[in-house]
Amino acid sequence: MKIGFVIGTRPEIIKICPLIRYCEENNIDHFLVHSGQHYSYNMDKLFFEELNIKQAKYYLKIKSSAPFRQGEHTGKMMIKIEDIFLEESPDVIFAHGDTNTALATALTASKITTTKSYTGREIKIAHIESGLRSYDRSMPEEINRQIIDHLSDFLFPPTENAKQNLIKEGLDHDNILVSGNTIVDSVFQNIKISEEKCNILKELDLKKDEYFLVTAHRQESVDVEERLRNIINALKIVQEKYGLKMIYPIHPRTKKMLEKFKIEVPETITIIDPVGFLEFLQLEKNSRLTLSDSGGVQEESCIFDVPCVTLRNNTERPEAVEVGANIIAGYDPEKIIDAVSKLMESDRKWENPFGDGKSAEKIIQYLSKKINK
Repeated sequence: MKIGFVIGTRPEIIKICPLIRYCEENNIDHFLVHSGQHYSYNMDKLFFEELNIKQAKYYLKIKSSAPFRQGEHTGKMMIKIEDIFLEESPDVIFAHGDTNTALATALTASKITTTKSYTGREIKIAHIESGLRSYDRSMPEEINRQIIDHLSDFLFPPTENAKQNLIKEGLDHDNILVSGNTIVDSVFQNIKISEEKCNILKELDLKKDEYFLVTAHRQESVDVEERLRNIINALKIVQEKYGLKMIYPIHPRTKKMLEKFKIEVPETITIIDPVGFLEFLQLEKNSRLTLSDSGGVQEESCIFDVPCVTLRNNTERPEAVEVGANIIAGYDPEKIIDAVSKLMESDRKWENPFGDGKSAEKIIQYLSKKINK
């Protein structure tokens, strides 16, 4: 079995890492493609170094000319990914999550397979983190994840809820495996390394449970001026109410939009450059509460027993809400403040719904049986 991994963003690197490690440890033929969808040293290359995995064999350096040029972005990726797949001829490729990179990967593999009579190639598609639904089709990610699921040959939903979403849409039971989420594998594998290598709390003069951690970067959050202003206003009020430090590793996209809208961030909120995964794990694990529009932060906070206020109107990860780890607050400052107040009083005792840390092993072994059948 030859496997192709295609990634383009920080969360994809982190979540694919356990699968790549399993392939390396078990001598499974594989290669890695990086689309370049997100790239900066701190947000990307550093993660490869920290996680101790090889740099991508192919780095495509594909950028979007504008956030609204989704078709252009995806199409450019498909052209280059097609050349690689025809050259490498993998048996199966992994599309992860809901990015334009994942969509381009699935579309390209599917198109190549339809031309098998010409190329002699048939590429199976495995979708990691399948079945997630926000049911908000104004989000590009929601469109992407639905299309990828319906193109895929093998579906790996992280939870039973996600599996039921797939079944409701008529997808084949026989090709669905509830695998858990590979983020749990990655957190378990890297938290000890993080504790040995990182001194981020000392560097920022932070103590456990005495600061808030913030992230906000999604298109629907920061590209809308009113929403971004509301988020910053809410953060200001929360910080003043509780008197705890507030740490905000700022994404390049958010920084750009703050400047565009001329929004001033209060001095009481500590803005820092993006940090590496190992450092971010430490910041998450030791924070009193996280406020974020990130799906990954929702998962990681839940794993660490840290409450999370989600700065969105919906989530494709309802499991964290169901166990009491997360509240969906939207963009209204009053709702954000109310959510913080409720979670500050929570007992922080819930069962992690995202898996046991053995997802990569389950996924690769399942594929091996299916493909070598």
